[in-house]
Order: sequence, then structure tokens, then C-alpha cells
Amino acid sequence: MNRRRKSFRILPLSYFAQKCMKRGDKVAQMQQIFLEKAYKSACSAGHIFPEIAACEAAIESAWGQSRLALEANNLFGQKQSHPPLAGSGTLTLPTQEFLHNQWVNVAANWVRFACWNDCFQARMALLKRLSRAYPHYAAALSAQTGEDFATQVSRSWSTDPERAAKVLAIHDQHRSSFVALRDAA
Repeated sequence: MNRRRKSFRILPLSYFAQKCMKRGDKVAQMQQIFLEKAYKSACSAGHIFPEIAACEAAIESAWGQSRLALEANNLFGQKQSHPPLAGSGTLTLPTQEFLHNQWVNVAANWVRFACWNDCFQARMALLKRLSRAYPHYAAALSAQTGEDFATQVSRSWSTDPERAAKVLAIHDQHRSSFVALRDAA
């Protein structure tokens, strides 16, 4: 029996992934790889603050490991609109909302995206479309800094009162990585 061996091309890891692997820190490695991929997707989608968008995606998707991220490429917890967003599917999953000063379990319909770039593009389109109804989105879209963007968008995007602080903490922790990504571009 003649069996052909499959040949695989091994792609070089990014500088950041190599750095994390040398340290042997699997969590840091996973986080770095996630942020690099999310940053590049946000840039490709034309996000105004791709570094912050990558950090938001980390918070909203549990570093890309949430069921919503894995099954629907939905990194921001974007709920499905009515009628559904054109070209997308719907996934119904349980979630927690912070309502009336307490966390409550609810079922929600979420957007299913084909890829991360589509997710980032839809997120920016949604912020623009809703900016008249949600003043915090308008303020985020006109923000001069990533910090201001995160603060403003978090006031309406999430029911988590600590969301902006969590996003900015991730950004601060990975600031040098983002500088290197920008320099490499």
C-alpha cells in the first residue's frame, strides 16, 4: 500500500507568540495570540481604535474561548437585531445581565458571524447606526483617545459597571505588545 505523507508548511510564529512560548507561560501565550489576531482583524475592519477593540473582544469573549466566540465568531456579545443582521445567522444562548443592581440569567439571540473581520465591521456599523439613539456611542465615535472610546462605549454597550476599567487594564498590561504590532505594520 502506497501511502503518501502529508506535507505541512510550518508558519513562523509572531514575535509575541515566540516570546510567550520561551517563557512557557501558556495563559500569556494564548492571550497574546488572541490579541494579535483580534488587533489585526480590527485593523482590517477599519476600527478607529483597534487596540481597544482587541481588548474589548478579550473581555467580551473570555479571550476567544466563550461559546459565543467559538461557535459564532461573535467577540463582542453582539445581540441579533430584529430583523436579523443581513448575511448573518442567529445563535440562542443563556447569558447574565446586570439589571436592577443584580445579575440575572436570561436567554438571548446572538449574531453568528462568518469570521472575526465581519464581527469587527458589524460592531463599528452598529455603533454608527445607533449613535443618535445612544449618546455614549456618538461620544465614543468622536473620541480622541482609546481610553475615552472605551469609557464612552462601555456606558451603553454592557451592563457590567466595571467594563471600561477591565478593558483598559488589559490594554495597560499589553501596551508594549501593541506598540510592537503598530511598529511592525
